[in-house]
Amino acid sequence: MPQLLAITGSPSAHSRTAVVAEHVLRRLSHAGFETGHLSVRELPAADLLAARRGEPEIRRALEAVAEADGIVIATPVYKASYTGLLKAFLDLLPQDGLTGKTVLPLATGGSLAHVLTIDYALRPVLAALGARHVTAGRFVLDSSVERGRGPDRLRPEAELDLFQAVDEFADALRADALRTADTVDTAALTTAP
Repeated sequence: MPQLLAITGSPSAHSRTAVVAEHVLRRLSHAGFETGHLSVRELPAADLLAARRGEPEIRRALEAVAEADGIVIATPVYKASYTGLLKAFLDLLPQDGLTGKTVLPLATGGSLAHVLTIDYALRPVLAALGARHVTAGRFVLDSSVERGRGPDRLRPEAELDLFQAVDEFADALRADALRTADTVDTAALTTAP
């Protein structure tokens, strides 16, 4: 089963974006995928901003991206774009850092005025990094994330929409895994004596 990594780019310790990413990871985990979560805010800031790829925590984060088959990129929208924190991390990836990977972009924000951030700000960067397949992303309104009384949760309509995107992402991952297996099988047949 493919290995998945969620990368969240919120600078907030109590992030709605992290709540959304955790919902996604739970859904994918229940579907049998191996999942992990990388919160960029937990990386050493000095190493991140100075692009010190060789430092242990940065190196481990980059290795986690390299090892993942699928990536969930989740960010709040600030000033009509994804966060600078996420940008700093994406800048550390090699130019082909997402080659062969299926990616699900997610964004959270206070207004539907920012819904196009995924397609006009985030998707071009993911494509430039070589993502094989960027699935249809989702924008989740901050007001759809209920916090404070009990565990954090999503409003039912937001959860339903998010899970539709997650299911499409999972289907794309499975299709990519089958395609890769077929390619390997075909290569083995053509090189057999």
